[in-house]
Amino acid sequence: MAVDSGSIAWVITATALVMLMTPALGFFYGGLVRKKNLVSTIVQCFIIFAVISIVWALWGYSLVFGNSINGLIAFNPNLLAMGNLDIHVVNTQLAPQIPQLLQFAFQLKFAAITPALIIGACAERFRFKSLLIFMVLWSTFIYCPIAMWVWNPSGWLHNFGAIDFAGGIVVHISAGISALAAAVVVGRRKGCAVPWQSHMKSLDQKNHASEFKPTNIPYVLLGAALLWFGWFGFNAGSALAANDLAVSALVVTNLAAAASAVSWMLADWVIKGKPSAVGIAAGAVVGLVAITPASGYVNVPSALVIGLAAGVICNLVANWRAGRSRIDDALDVFACHGVGGIWGSIATGLFASAAVGISVGVPGVNGALFGNPGQLVAQLVAVGVVVPFAFFGSYLLLRLVNIFSPLRVSEQAEDAGLDLSEHGEEAFQLD
Repeated sequence: MAVDSGSIAWVITATALVMLMTPALGFFYGGLVRKKNLVSTIVQCFIIFAVISIVWALWGYSLVFGNSINGLIAFNPNLLAMGNLDIHVVNTQLAPQIPQLLQFAFQLKFAAITPALIIGACAERFRFKSLLIFMVLWSTFIYCPIAMWVWNPSGWLHNFGAIDFAGGIVVHISAGISALAAAVVVGRRKGCAVPWQSHMKSLDQKNHASEFKPTNIPYVLLGAALLWFGWFGFNAGSALAANDLAVSALVVTNLAAAASAVSWMLADWVIKGKPSAVGIAAGAVVGLVAITPASGYVNVPSALVIGLAAGVICNLVANWRAGRSRIDDALDVFACHGVGGIWGSIATGLFASAAVGISVGVPGVNGALFGNPGQLVAQLVAVGVVVPFAFFGSYLLLRLVNIFSPLRVSEQAEDAGLDLSEHGEEAFQLD
């Protein structure tokens, strides 16, 4: 198949859309933290994008899309630092209609946003230096192997039959489960009361707890809207061509996000008595997460079901985490990305329909509801492998980093806020 100028134009556009998602995530997260941590949260996303861009170019791409070593990891010295890659070369297995250099650039954006998702779980207390060290190690030893297993044509999970169109397993499960490990290792924020002891809190403690409210809800809505916009590149761009599969992925992405925003809103209305703006924004993001692995395999009715279910499931998990557990996952990364990614990956095994991709020559994939229960088994195996690998791998890396560079800021720095203690800056100068 020849290189297609229309596909090149579309994937360049999609690459730019996915790039937008990392600063959008910064605003989404930044609006949810306290004012004294607003700058630090946004700049963490910003610098992670820069650092991982370099990691991906120097060795990350080679470890994922190089020559397979027993399906477990890849390596190709010609791809190190991309110095020996001819700009005209096309990888016919990965993306036959675009240059490999563009496929590299598109995948870079996925590699960059995935570790940025993790910071929401340990927001307001992670040292900047330790964060950067951890992110380099995590991208190398957690993200790259998982991406190789699933997305490299010779990866062992890929050959086992697991499918992940745009990153439900590779991006969201890996980040969401790693975020849970980070929340466990770093510990609860100062003043964050244990849920079942909340009735024993003094008035002063209650006033302190009120500081945990979002500092800027318009930022949350802005971030969610930009994430939704960028996600069209995330999912539809994963067709790696300008074709009707990209159109289908775009449509189901929008509808799943809309369905999840509505179902999360309704769940909040029933449970809390009011539909919150933050909840609606979170619901939309959850729908985007859940449809990501399925976006190239499911039709519109299935996408609506996936989105509706995701909003309710993740809402219940987030409420359980906040009200019943000791885990201080500050921005509910586990509930939204971990659980949302798990549901979406399993739902792919249920709802995948060969009719979606067959029109553009993509090998048809049917799920359990279309007569192929083996696909559901493959998805369950992939989830069952990636979840413990991401959790325990991240746990060990965090413990290792903590030996050489403490993960957590001091109590005084946490009280002052990371904006001042880590960066010497404030979000607003109102004098």
